[in-house]
Amino acid sequence: MPFNRSWFRLTNRPASLPQAHGPRREMIEHLNAEAIRLGYRLSSSQCKVIDSLGRRTELLLAATEAQGGVPQSLYLYGKAGRGKSWLVDTFFQVVPLTNKRRVHFHVFFNLLHQGMFAHQGETDPLSTTLDKMLKDCVLLCFDEFHLHDIGDAMLISRLFKALFERSIMLIVTSNYAPEGLLPNPLYHKRLLPMIKQINNEMQVQEVDGEQDFRTLPGSGQSKRFAQGYYVWPGTSVQRETLGLPTHSETYELPVGQRHIRVQEAREGCIRFTFEDLFEYPTAVVDYLTLCETYDDWTIEQLPLLDDCSIAVQQRFINLVDVIYDQDKRLTVTSAHPLDHALRGKAVDLMRSESRLGQLRAYGPQNNSC
Repeated sequence: MPFNRSWFRLTNRPASLPQAHGPRREMIEHLNAEAIRLGYRLSSSQCKVIDSLGRRTELLLAATEAQGGVPQSLYLYGKAGRGKSWLVDTFFQVVPLTNKRRVHFHVFFNLLHQGMFAHQGETDPLSTTLDKMLKDCVLLCFDEFHLHDIGDAMLISRLFKALFERSIMLIVTSNYAPEGLLPNPLYHKRLLPMIKQINNEMQVQEVDGEQDFRTLPGSGQSKRFAQGYYVWPGTSVQRETLGLPTHSETYELPVGQRHIRVQEAREGCIRFTFEDLFEYPTAVVDYLTLCETYDDWTIEQLPLLDDCSIAVQQRFINLVDVIYDQDKRLTVTSAHPLDHALRGKAVDLMRSESRLGQLRAYGPQNNSC
């Protein structure tokens, strides 16, 4: 399955990218050309990842044609905004295979739970569920993999073992090196066998660099997410300009098997207060369910997260992850500037700050939005 060569327009190969031929060269040149088009200055570690993806392209295509074993899986980690998702998404979009799948880990894990529930009582609900979910998949890409809950960790440990036993090349992106997963010292030792397996079965590479790509002018502006606003301090003039009501009544909205308090839910738009959505035990599955109906989200009254419990902070982080991955428009109001509001203790807040930084800022210095 040859590439469409019109995709590759690179004329000057950077010295940091290796010489290569065939599908490996084509993938390397495509990724580098996309970086040039977007104005990205690639670091040496990003160039090494591009080479890894190029080599895997060649090996994966050869293995598919020969019906042999797939290349070694790849685990990419690094700070928020260093291009991990962009690298994998660009690779995934152009690798000429049909039996491939890219999914945010939240979504995959939710589907896994649903499938195992449906097959409970069978000998191996996990394997049965994976058979149905993956079928003939040879390339599976997980975005934003992280672990903070010991219950999830035990199931995910079984999941990775099952995936490694299949003819699937797994590519994972994470903010954490394998050794940094489930950092809670009360539980971390129980994850050591899985960490060892990841290091044995996958090539682990850091995606590093000084530049947070999300801070570049225009970054993500083609995404619906970035069309939203971060509004502070939320004056009546600001609210009127953005069409946000000054008064509203809270009511209960049925979501799956529970009810969630909302201020508005109509015509593809949904609006909550921070307290109503996160001070109660809402979950990722609730956010995913709501994303099926609502494209325009507003979260009102974001507090100083450092005053909130870790559980509340994590729910907020999960919501931002889901909204970003599902590419929904998000507007957040707060009495505080973004960098003050996000000074919390939850370790994943760095990712939320990077993503929320793409929203259009509407603060006291703005005369208009």
